[in-house]
Amino acid sequence: MTRFVHELVSHIAQSKGDDKALVFQDQSLSYSQVNELMMSYAKQLHSVGCERFDRVAVYLPKSIESVVSLFAISCAGGCFVPVNHVLKAPQVAHILNDCAARILITSSDRLRSLNDCLLNCESLQHIILIDKIVESTAFLAQSLLGSSNFTSQSTQLPGPATDQDMVAILYTSGSTGKPKGVVLSHRNIIAGAESVSEYLQLSPKDVILALLPMSFDYGLNQITSSFFSGAPCILMDYFLAGDVVKAIEKHGVTGLAAVPPLWQQLTNAKWTIQAANSLRYFTNSGGAMPLPVLARLRELFIGAKPFLMYGLTEAFRSTYLPPELIDEKPGSMGKAIPNAEILILRPDGSECSVDEPGELVHRGPLVSLGYWNAPEKTAERFKPLTPPFTGLTIPEIAVWSGDTVRRDVDGYLFFVGRHDEMIKTSGYRVSPTEVEDAVYAAHSDVKEVVACGVPDAALGQAIVINVVLSVDTCLQANELATMIKRELPNFMHPKYIEIVEMLPRNANGKVDRSLISKASRERYSA
Repeated sequence: MTRFVHELVSHIAQSKGDDKALVFQDQSLSYSQVNELMMSYAKQLHSVGCERFDRVAVYLPKSIESVVSLFAISCAGGCFVPVNHVLKAPQVAHILNDCAARILITSSDRLRSLNDCLLNCESLQHIILIDKIVESTAFLAQSLLGSSNFTSQSTQLPGPATDQDMVAILYTSGSTGKPKGVVLSHRNIIAGAESVSEYLQLSPKDVILALLPMSFDYGLNQITSSFFSGAPCILMDYFLAGDVVKAIEKHGVTGLAAVPPLWQQLTNAKWTIQAANSLRYFTNSGGAMPLPVLARLRELFIGAKPFLMYGLTEAFRSTYLPPELIDEKPGSMGKAIPNAEILILRPDGSECSVDEPGELVHRGPLVSLGYWNAPEKTAERFKPLTPPFTGLTIPEIAVWSGDTVRRDVDGYLFFVGRHDEMIKTSGYRVSPTEVEDAVYAAHSDVKEVVACGVPDAALGQAIVINVVLSVDTCLQANELATMIKRELPNFMHPKYIEIVEMLPRNANGKVDRSLISKASRERYSA
């Protein structure tokens, strides 16, 4: 029985130790080798003081080292915090400070990019480099260690006590403020891997290509479901669409997961017959799949089953549409995944009727432990669900998604809209406030700014910013765009910049965001 995240490695290493587990570029490791490396990393972490529940951040591109680090942190009893490698120093520093990370695992080049930001990370005690030590005076507040400095004589690891122990924090943006950390237990991650493996019918005969970042729950699950099912996992980073085709053909990939903008790129690639016929299934999450893109993928991958899915980081995955119903239920989110229950509720908590819009509420073992260090935000989203819905005599915590959906007469769900102003672009959830803060930081002549999203065929949503500048400024939109790019990762760059004299306000004197969003949609969605 697999209870803990690191047991995904150790258990399968006992029975299928010689089977291929991880492949990255020219590296290939068996399950026994991954297990041996995981244990070594875990002992090394313990030797530098990693204790139960300590947050250990991993700021690396996808690689053998970054994957094994996550399992090793679990084995050592810690809590891993995968940081998206495309984030810039200010975003990384926010995450390190917010979760009070004690240890950071990174590389020398990434450490240089963080520079003085780390001096303000008061909880950070150790920086572990996977390559070589760099000489710098900027990191005197923390001990700087290379992998060759480790001593791993400790054999006793604290480890988790129950599968309800927290093991990961994944950062996701909200409609206001900076990204929030969603706290996951061992049970959450194992239940997600088991559920996905069940409905995708994964087996050791599959070969899974991991394209998405591990800081994304969808991306992390590509690795955990591979290990749960005993399938080899092929890691890819910094790829072009053509590289994906070559990797699928080279490794005989049977399973591919992506978000809508990536799928759109892949439809334009030159697919060989061998690569296209290799896939047994493909999955989509992180936004609705445009019907033309889906049609093209089905033409390309004639023998592959498409799985369209809906999820939220707070509960990982909620629904999927069985492939055989793609044509019968076009546009549907499907039904609940195995081991989850989805309710559609009115504001008063009662259940909606057929075709009546209501809020999607998710209950079951995939519901996370709430937001890190944010009790008020946790209380808003994670609420008690009382009998008769639970069948229990005490209330059970469920997650209210903030999304409005409806259920048809056959029980299949359809997305209606979002409660908040979240921007969903390139598969990421982006907070308008975080974009706005970066625009303010880009130039002192920015007086007011409002960010919103508009429909975009390639991105899902494109970011639009409306900016009010100082009266006497000479700053131009293209100059501001260049400055903003220094503050934000690529997926958060505004596609459109509107320089305006003033922003509309409501009767209370507040900026009318809904009016700005409506005007932007009319202008850029035409």
